Amino acid sequence: MKMNEKKKITIEDLPGIGAASAEKLREAGYDNLMAIATASPGEIVEIAGLGDSAAKKAIQGARNKLDMGFESGEDLLKRREQVIKITTGSKNFDQLVGGGFETGCISECFSQWGGGKTQIAHLLSVHAQLPKDQGGAEGMAVYIDTEGTFRPERIKQLAEGKGIDANEVLKNIKVARAFNSDHQMLLAEKVNDLITKDNLPIKVVIVDSLTAHFRSEFIGRGTLSERQQKLNKHMHTLMKLATTHNICVYVTNQVMSKPDVFFGDPTEAIGGNVVGHNSAFRIYLRKGKKGSRVAKLIDAPNLPDGEVCFMVTEKGLVDVE
Repeated sequence: MKMNEKKKITIEDLPGIGAASAEKLREAGYDNLMAIATASPGEIVEIAGLGDSAAKKAIQGARNKLDMGFESGEDLLKRREQVIKITTGSKNFDQLVGGGFETGCISECFSQWGGGKTQIAHLLSVHAQLPKDQGGAEGMAVYIDTEGTFRPERIKQLAEGKGIDANEVLKNIKVARAFNSDHQMLLAEKVNDLITKDNLPIKVVIVDSLTAHFRSEFIGRGTLSERQQKLNKHMHTLMKLATTHNICVYVTNQVMSKPDVFFGDPTEAIGGNVVGHNSAFRIYLRKGKKGSRVAKLIDAPNLPDGEVCFMVTEKGLVDVE
């Protein structure tokens, strides 16, 4: 009986949340206890028009009802069974990242131009729609395009290479062009509406590229702090999407060259620790010999560093020994 009662708890049962406040919260995508429990007081104040104290009580109420405490490593291992790994089409690349790009976290690929990061973004948009037994996630993709790099013609090529209906594949990719950093952040927040309001089975969210607008709008050391704060908020929105809805978030990133590095590769990803700490998987792509590309795993929570070589073809990625 207690289990049934727990399932019937709604956001109207939270302290300080009336019918009008609940409606505003639902319209903004905060339609369950978990969404409110993981929100900040500022978000609830802005959306529901509550006072700061009332917002804090509502959040605490949601956390109490969800019993958000510690859990065992065994429980976490069982939850990890829900993680889906989306194939790149390359056996070596998949092995490098532990079987494919994971849902439930952020994966970052950074490189100089022509490194292949946008090619992987297009591949994931297609492969996310494949059956799970073929390395897919049986879902849809969202592509936030900040540099005008999305090409439906390329999607058509990749779909035909897989022997699937290109028009259906294109219908299952929601594309939006972001024209500045604020627009980019808003689009990321709107993905939650696609899932909760439109009931779309989104399984991949792509941001290509993550830092282009932030880099062009915040120039000079005097604006660095503001840029990093906004970028951090954006990354947390993406992380919340990944963990709440078991989504693979794939971001591409630009690079810079460090002039103080005299030995080794001076290439470094933009965004510093803010991007690095929020990305579970970090992959450095670079051009190889005879048109090939090299993928180097820089950081992962459970995998050793390594690198593989591949080629980009009309049908996708091909391993190079």
